[in-house]
Amino acid sequence: MTLAPHVPEGLSARVPAEQRGPGRDRDSVRLLVTRGTDVAHHVFRELPRLLRAGDLLVVNTSPTLAAAVDGRLGHARVVVHFSTRGDDGRWAVELREPDGRGTTRARAGGPAGAEVRLAGGVRLVLEEALGGGSGRLWWARVSGGTVLGLLREHGRPIRYSYTERDQPLSAYQTVFALPSADGAGSAEMPSAARPFTARLVAELVSRGVQFAPVTLHTGVASAEAHEPPYPERFAVPEASARLINAARAGDGRVVAVGTTAVRAVESASGSDGVVRAREGWTDLVVTPARGVRVVDGLLTGLHEPEASHLLMLEAVAGRAAIERGYEEALRGRYLWHEFGDVHLVLPSENAHRAHCLSNLE
Repeated sequence: MTLAPHVPEGLSARVPAEQRGPGRDRDSVRLLVTRGTDVAHHVFRELPRLLRAGDLLVVNTSPTLAAAVDGRLGHARVVVHFSTRGDDGRWAVELREPDGRGTTRARAGGPAGAEVRLAGGVRLVLEEALGGGSGRLWWARVSGGTVLGLLREHGRPIRYSYTERDQPLSAYQTVFALPSADGAGSAEMPSAARPFTARLVAELVSRGVQFAPVTLHTGVASAEAHEPPYPERFAVPEASARLINAARAGDGRVVAVGTTAVRAVESASGSDGVVRAREGWTDLVVTPARGVRVVDGLLTGLHEPEASHLLMLEAVAGRAAIERGYEEALRGRYLWHEFGDVHLVLPSENAHRAHCLSNLE
């Protein structure tokens, strides 16, 4: 992907859209729209007139956790990012060094048996590197308390140094977030859905756009190495599977809100493209070689040039469309990261017409 080698200076969104000036709300971010290699510039609140009756938005209902907690490893101060809870009660965690501007410097964990002291007398013991990987993520076990209790009392949202200051957890929740029965959630916000407001959702519904909720609890991003995502918990309910299959059988477009929604729904699809109710763990990484079976379009943030998510975008729209879109995003000085602007990738009309005809055969 021939993009800029890094996000240019000044193009990182430092605060949420609603804090950038009077009269602004989440839906005042900019919206870059690509249809094939055609590009248009909009404001997010114009989304209802860019979609049409029969289109289906697949949204992730995972709530964001206050997943960052201060601790000590020996005499060193560390920040623990609680990423993913395993079926055996352990958590995948990442250790980072605090720098006063977010927690941006990752440090290798370990050795096995190393103990991190946390607030309230809670102890975290590192047991093994996740997947035998680089040492960035470790499976760890907590004693002296519960992780969810610890996060409620002493956690804060994960943030990185491109943001200006800490924000309340509410700034990291989307309008679709639902508390889960077991307290599970995402270590980092499913941020593509952040620009939606209740008012905008109501307008979309009034225009005949439908919503299919799915859940994927996302772990911590690899801010330095841009590694592919590791296994994450997901669920596609029966009602959502029926909505998706019905949209595909008609002339509606299935548009995933975020790469997490793509990963969930594609994990629940068979080789025949039919989506079935499913839950569990997914290790799916969507690439151009694998392609997509279900998703016609994607609403997503702007990703760094090294990010593995760009392979997913290429799988949905093709390399030429993504390169063209990012050229325009750089030229138009769109803002990157979780509080930034968003990108709506739609199929060209010819491509969608061919898709509809193939469903009739």
